[in-house]
Amino acid sequence: MNDLCADIGYKSIKHAGEELCGDHVDIVEKDDGSTVVVLADGLGSGVRASILSTLTSKIISTMMAEGLPIEECVSTIAATLPVSANHGVAYSTFTIIHLVRNHTAELIQYDNPEVILIREGVVTDYPMTEIRIEGKKIYRSTIRLQEGDVFVAMSDGCPHASADVTYNSDWKREDIAEYMAEMSLTGYTAKVLCTMLVDECDKLYAYRPQDDATACVIRIRQRVPMNILFGPPADRDDCNKMLNLFFGKEGKHIICGGTTAAIASKYLRKPIKAKPVTGAAGGVPPISEIEGVDLVTEGVITMSRVVEYAKNYLHGNEQYEEWNYGHDGASRICRLLFEEATDINFYVGRAINPAHQNPDLPINFNIKMSIVEELSSCLREMGKRIKVSYF
Repeated sequence: MNDLCADIGYKSIKHAGEELCGDHVDIVEKDDGSTVVVLADGLGSGVRASILSTLTSKIISTMMAEGLPIEECVSTIAATLPVSANHGVAYSTFTIIHLVRNHTAELIQYDNPEVILIREGVVTDYPMTEIRIEGKKIYRSTIRLQEGDVFVAMSDGCPHASADVTYNSDWKREDIAEYMAEMSLTGYTAKVLCTMLVDECDKLYAYRPQDDATACVIRIRQRVPMNILFGPPADRDDCNKMLNLFFGKEGKHIICGGTTAAIASKYLRKPIKAKPVTGAAGGVPPISEIEGVDLVTEGVITMSRVVEYAKNYLHGNEQYEEWNYGHDGASRICRLLFEEATDINFYVGRAINPAHQNPDLPINFNIKMSIVEELSSCLREMGKRIKVSYF
């Protein structure tokens, strides 16, 4: 293992008039720290294509995660999936990116647009070896990873996107590569980069896509730890223990909750300073400052908004501009957790706040615990390493 990690994001738009997308992305993490990413493009569009791509990606990612060779994976797909009566094709096209312990990327590509590699902001060629499996021409590559590498995989609905059924010769893979190379220099996360690409394709389709379009972006980066303290411990005698562990951890430190901030202020022997309200989102309480702490916010209301943004981030990501440019506590936490952090440590106090026991208030202990569980689940789905400690 090294200190590199993979930031992975993907987004799809479905063919206009269809209920389901015919593309599917599957990600499997192996016990040895390796990751298998599969983007499959099912034949045609709609329900049938969705089933084909889902089965293809699930079969490949599961078998490869178990260490089985690609030849066996493809043979299994050919034997498992039905054959199209019109096209005589038994499975979808696919792209596999196998990140081996964040040292090496193994690329296996069948009939999807070639994966784009961007290194130091420059589109970079890489060697490809042709192999034949079950009569299919498949290309295989092995690439040594470097910090800052960006891989862009896509279905064929991305190149040549057009507002009608004609072929758009002005939006080729090479144009997408140039577009993404420029965007890669901004430092945006993989999720934002793939969202920008797919949104651009959607725009070229005049928002009525004539094909399913999916982009999956992998950004290789250094690990960045982050620590969140949320609520005082159930036993006040555990305050010093909890704070010793919290402040002893490497990385930035976020404190959520007024009582929690007061305990930290006493521990650090530094006063809490209120910050003027500027650009706060509706309903999000203002933030404070404590010397030695990177961010101090209110607790349950602020964190509830973070959970809302996290759920949206994993789906349409329509609220991106709201939290990316906001100055309120929830927006700042989102930027730290979604875009900056890779490893997040939660220190959660189980103390029950008497102010939350008013039956007229929609806040209680169970809601606080639910916030931690939901946010942890969302962050894991984003590919973050999460550890939760209760006190």
